[in-house]
Amino acid sequence: MRSPTPRGTRTRGRATAFEGHHLDVGKVRGKVGLSQEEFARAFGVSLGTLRNWEQKRVRPDGPARVLLTVIDRDPVSVLKALRIGPKAAATKRRRAA
Repeated sequence: MRSPTPRGTRTRGRATAFEGHHLDVGKVRGKVGLSQEEFARAFGVSLGTLRNWEQKRVRPDGPARVLLTVIDRDPVSVLKALRIGPKAAATKRRRAA
């Protein structure tokens, strides 16, 4: 049995890093057929962040990297699960014009 740690003492935690493969965020977005604005809105990412990822100024990390990997590997299932798609978005644009 471990001895209790005194209050306020820092201990080493456990972190799990997901590296995955190199992500080309522009190609991932292209697989789902959404504009930058639509993709950012659909996946809860700011437009500026998405543009930084696509222009490789910033690398996505943590949950964003995992989500992008899932979208990259199976875009149809992700769109289906979220009930979004490029055709629905295109229809909304045409009606608004």
